[in-house]
Amino acid sequence: MGESVKLRPVLEADLAFLYYLMNDPDGGGKFQWYGWHDAQRVRNRWVEDGMLGPDAGTLVVASGDRALGLVGWRKIVTARPSHCWNLGIVLAPDARGHGHGTRAQRLLVEYLFAHTPVNRVEAATEVANVAEQRSLERAGFTREGVLRGYGFRDGQWRDAVLYSVLRADLTSG
Repeated sequence: MGESVKLRPVLEADLAFLYYLMNDPDGGGKFQWYGWHDAQRVRNRWVEDGMLGPDAGTLVVASGDRALGLVGWRKIVTARPSHCWNLGIVLAPDARGHGHGTRAQRLLVEYLFAHTPVNRVEAATEVANVAEQRSLERAGFTREGVLRGYGFRDGQWRDAVLYSVLRADLTSG
C-alpha cells in the first residue's frame, strides 16, 4: 500500500500537472475545487522559490517516474516564539484509494520533523471527506475535534476535522 511512494521537489516539467490538480475541477476532485485562479500562479511560485520557501512548501508525490499528486505545508503561528506546520495533499483521480496519500503524508511529517524544529504538524479536512480522515489516522495523526464553519467551498461554509501529530508521537508509536 503506497510503499513505492516518494516525495521530490517540483520540476518545471511538473507545472502543467500541478496546474491540473490545483485549477481543474476534475483534477483536484470534489474536496479540492475552489474555483478558477490565475493560470500563472503555479509557474510564478515555482520561478520565485522552486515552491520551497521558509513559510510554505510543495513537493511532488511520485512513484517511480510517475507524478501522483502533491503535498504542501504552510506555517501557522501558534504563539509569538513558535509555529507549527499545516499540511495538505491532492492526488490525481487515478492515484486515489491505493494508500499513496497515507504514505505521502507520513513521509512529509517525517521530512518536516527531520528538517525543521517544529513540534506539531496538523491537517484539517472536511467532515464529509471520510477517506482523508482515514488516511490521516493511518499516517499517525490524532483526531482533535471539529472546526465549525471552517472552510468555504462550493457556495457553503463547511465544518472540518482537525488532526495533528507531535514530534514525540513518531518516537513513541
